[in-house]
Amino acid sequence: MDSDIIKLNKVNFYYGPTRALTDITMNFVKNKVTALIGPSGCGKSTLLRLLNRMNDLIDGTRVEGEILFEDKNIYASDVDSVEIRRKIGMVFQKPNPFPKTIYNNISYGPKLTGIGADNMDALVERSLRQAVLWDEVKDILNKSAMNLSGGQQQRLCIARALAMKPDVLLMDEPTSALDPISTAKIEELIEELKKDYTIIIVTHNMQQAARISDETAFFYIGNLVEYNKTEKIFTNPDVKQTEDYITGRFG
Repeated sequence: MDSDIIKLNKVNFYYGPTRALTDITMNFVKNKVTALIGPSGCGKSTLLRLLNRMNDLIDGTRVEGEILFEDKNIYASDVDSVEIRRKIGMVFQKPNPFPKTIYNNISYGPKLTGIGADNMDALVERSLRQAVLWDEVKDILNKSAMNLSGGQQQRLCIARALAMKPDVLLMDEPTSALDPISTAKIEELIEELKKDYTIIIVTHNMQQAARISDETAFFYIGNLVEYNKTEKIFTNPDVKQTEDYITGRFG
């Protein structure tokens, strides 16, 4: 039985006076990969950042409506945004390792929050294994993460997010800066991770969305046009605009 881990109800979002998202109502299913697709500037990344309150860091922004995570409104006044970001981790478009050792990249967040403090070595190893990076870095844990290749750095950033023991992993175009081989590794990794995590990914790559996601949501100018099982969206969408975008007639 599918269960929803995040629910959005009539969500509007504003940068100052500009409305970036309009009346978004949708649910994200636990242990599934959901792809958010649509042309640049349509609100995909804005929505992603709303889900773990990253937009709070931008002055003059405003949210209306409800975003429920495990049935609690994450924008309620008694909710700790830092705790939300721990439970809903994020991986960005460009790999952004800290200028520290590989080991300290993984242990930094857990040390700050007291996660896994009893056995940090085990947590570091587990996180790197989950990100399929352990065998490549186990002998260089005390070397700088900046020496890793782009694909390795992105897997390190995934490991760093996993070290915080999240329930949900948000990924904002995690392979757009990577070569095809690194991209394939990250895609395989996403397939593996959904056994334990709910994954929401923004991608401009239609083939990638079709390959790795269970559900796909198509956005256009701040509106959710269509949201359904990926197979349905890509083979028999209900809305002509969705079909036009997927087949490359616009966008």
